[in-house]
Amino acid sequence: MQSNRLNEIIDFAVAREKEAVQFYQDLQRMAEFSYKKALFQQFESMERGHVVILEDIRKKDIAHIEVPEVETLHISDYLVETPESPPEKLSYQDILILAMKKEQRAHELYTDLAKKHSEPDVVKLFSRLAAEEARHKRAFEEMYDSEILDQY
Repeated sequence: MQSNRLNEIIDFAVAREKEAVQFYQDLQRMAEFSYKKALFQQFESMERGHVVILEDIRKKDIAHIEVPEVETLHISDYLVETPESPPEKLSYQDILILAMKKEQRAHELYTDLAKKHSEPDVVKLFSRLAAEEARHKRAFEEMYDSEILDQY
């Protein structure tokens, strides 16, 4: 059974992921083009997957949780934020930038939280969450690389 502290952390992370699900659902409702709606549905599904992972972590002994190494392409590190625009006005490139930046901020949050704790189980949990966010950021960077950068 998890400690109260670990359950609080998981609750915090689940709440962030549910906010992300809601964010992508809101974008789907506002998007005018079917390809944008489909893309936002895909992003929503990824965030729902985070919730499932977190609930699985809650059920397991933290010692059995793996923290994978995730390499980044660093594409989002060099991009500026997308302008605040209604979803129907966002280009495909803007949507990918928005998604990369969102995942990057989530990765940074969990990485910073891992650094601020000394309890090994807490550090491992935050590190796992950071790795999940990095994995999704990487997926968006790969999409950006192959579908945007390769065009130039």
